Formats: sequence, C-alpha cells, structure tokens
Amino acid sequence: MSRLHTEAHSVSNIGWLRASVLGANDGIISTASLILGVASANPTDPHILVAGIAGLAAGALSMAAGEYVSVSSQVDVEQASLVQERQELTESPEQEALELTQMYVHRGVEISLAQQVAQQLMQKDSLGAHARDELGISETTMARPIQAAVASAATFSTGAAVPLLLVVVAPPQYLLWIVGLGSLVLLALLGVVSAKASGGSLLKPTVRVTLWGAFAMALTTVLGLLFGQGL
Repeated sequence: MSRLHTEAHSVSNIGWLRASVLGANDGIISTASLILGVASANPTDPHILVAGIAGLAAGALSMAAGEYVSVSSQVDVEQASLVQERQELTESPEQEALELTQMYVHRGVEISLAQQVAQQLMQKDSLGAHARDELGISETTMARPIQAAVASAATFSTGAAVPLLLVVVAPPQYLLWIVGLGSLVLLALLGVVSAKASGGSLLKPTVRVTLWGAFAMALTTVLGLLFGQGL
C-alpha cells in the first residue's frame, strides 16, 4: 500500500506566524519605547523598571482583550452564517446542491463529476460541505477567541520581557543605548525568523520591522528629552 504523500507549504504558517510576530513585535517596540521615553526624561528615575513592567502588563491585557473581542465578533458572524445556511439547506436542498455543483464547475471540474461530488458530500455532511466550500469555514480555520487572546498576551509578554531584562543588566549611564540597540537587534532577529518561517526573502521583513521599531523608539526618546527639559 503506497503512503500518502504530504507536502509542507509556508502558507500553512500564515495564521500563527502573523499573530506571533505581531505580538512579539508590539511587545518589544511598545515596552522599549516606553522605557526609552521615561529614561530620556530622567535617566536616574528609579521607576524606569516599574514603568516597563506596567507597560508589559497593560499591553498584554490590551492585546488579549482586543483579540478576544475581535475574534468573538468573527465567531458571531460565522455562527449566524451557519444558522442561515442550515435553514437554506432545510428549505431548498436542491438549490443548495446546485450552488455547490456550480462552485466545483467554476474550479474546473466537469459538470457530471461536480454533480456527483456535490451529491456525495451533501449525503455525508451537507452543512459541513457548504460551510467549507461556500462560506470558507472549517474546523481548522474556525475562530477561537480564548485561544487567540491567550496567544496574543503570551507573545506580547515574551517580546516585552526583552527590554525589561536589558534594563536590569544595563548600567544607568548606558541604559538608553543598551535598551535601544538591543531591542533593535532583537527586532531584526524577529524579522529573520518571520521571513524563514514564511519562506520569503530575509531582507525586506527584517528591514521593515527594524525601521519601524527604530522610528517608534527614536520618537519617544525625543519626546522624553523635550519633556525632561520642561518643554
């Protein structure tokens, strides 16, 4: 008996990759920017680390809440669509079978074969067939609010922990440089990891992440300097 040949494609990583990179990227940039803003206003402020920890907690909770609300709204839409589809299958199964057949024909399947496929799929699981092919909803793509919230909070916290660790180990007189440059190096590494996981080129995502991080940190540093001088 021949073994089923399976292939791994980068597109299968898009969902988790986007969430992970977004969370870690936000964690590094927002926390490092907060630390640099406070430190540039007053390098001797003993509450720099406390401000960073507060930023980590607030950011992680904000990411979790935002993801939960967003994904919950997606779940509501999916459930409403499934209810409507179930009703349509009950009221006009022939029309729904025709819709499924036409979808397969548009994808290049001969009409006779498309009719057979639609009929067999609907005999096994009519709602599942229409949810997958008509609505684009399947078990693997179905929204999960709690999972999304926990993942977002975890990745944000992981990224935010990096500049906090740099604050702990950095001498006060070099804190701005160590936190700023260290965070940029880690952002660049994050871009490389993202590019490798997605199968794309290394340069573009690495430069994109690093430049935006540098801009955010530079802006908050300048603002901290201005307010620290009483402007």
